[in-house]
Amino acid sequence: MRSTKDSPQGSDSTIADVAAAVGVSIRTVSRVLNQSPKVNAETRERVQQAIAALNFRPSMRARAFAMGRSFLIGMVHNDRNALVLDAVQRGIVGEAGRRGYELVVHPTPMDAAASVEDVLQFVRRSRTDGLVVLPPVSGIAGLPEALAREHIPAVALSALPITGYADVILSPEREAAAQVARYLLDLGHRRIAMVGGPANAISAQERRAGFVEALAAAGVTLLDEAEGDYGFQSGLAAAERFLSLPTTPTAIFAANDVMAAGVLKCAGIKGVAVPQSLSVVGFDGSLLSHVVSPALTTIWRPFGDMARIATQQLIDRIEGQAVTAELPPPLRLVEAESSGPAPA
Repeated sequence: MRSTKDSPQGSDSTIADVAAAVGVSIRTVSRVLNQSPKVNAETRERVQQAIAALNFRPSMRARAFAMGRSFLIGMVHNDRNALVLDAVQRGIVGEAGRRGYELVVHPTPMDAAASVEDVLQFVRRSRTDGLVVLPPVSGIAGLPEALAREHIPAVALSALPITGYADVILSPEREAAAQVARYLLDLGHRRIAMVGGPANAISAQERRAGFVEALAAAGVTLLDEAEGDYGFQSGLAAAERFLSLPTTPTAIFAANDVMAAGVLKCAGIKGVAVPQSLSVVGFDGSLLSHVVSPALTTIWRPFGDMARIATQQLIDRIEGQAVTAELPPPLRLVEAESSGPAPA
């Protein structure tokens, strides 16, 4: 009976069958499977044809052992937004699966010393071949240097350039937030409030800076602002404060869609008509922006594309290939039902 060690369950084809069909050694077939450059093009094509004809699929365990890899990609994060994480994971899994890798997800704390050690321990336990590092974890001081010392390939997503990572996929959030400010100004709004993200988060700093700078260029200052935590309740609480002011805002910019949903909830409770009396704009372009009512005007971020490109570049580096040069689509404002001209 033939061994099924190197073939899918229920298949009789083995690596030896492929070698015999082509008239080459098992080692040559293994080199083709492992994408070794030591096989000429004609032989490689014949081996690949035999693999397809025999419906042969190598054991991932055997392949990993032979190549000294786990064929696992790690994703480390500290993000409570399930909609963002879902889009990112789909982007990673789509590209990783296409190239024969699986994804392992690991949340990590934000304390710098604890986070660096936590990520290193995760890599040692899981034996991942490399990491995709999401913000805000990507901005933790010392992490890229620690990963480099351990020879762990890592690609980061970030709102700002970061040194030390193999590659960084940038999300220009300052300019995107400036788009929001110019959009509201063009609609005639001058009484504008903002719910920001956590002050220690790079993304929150960039979004606030872009928004405030664009307002200032037009001679407008914020009517009021509050620091949120990217959570629904912080958006609700900020809006409660803004809408209780003696002079209320005609527009509120929330630094993510979840907090913007909290603003919409508060407006509904208080009977403030959106967008007739109050315009609300979010940031992320997640599924949430479509399911709230009214539908949310927001900045769309291409999470899936960014994650896919990060994974491409990471696997390219793991496999010693030329790194894919591709930029994600730009962030853009998507106008919906929650914004309109400033009330007279």
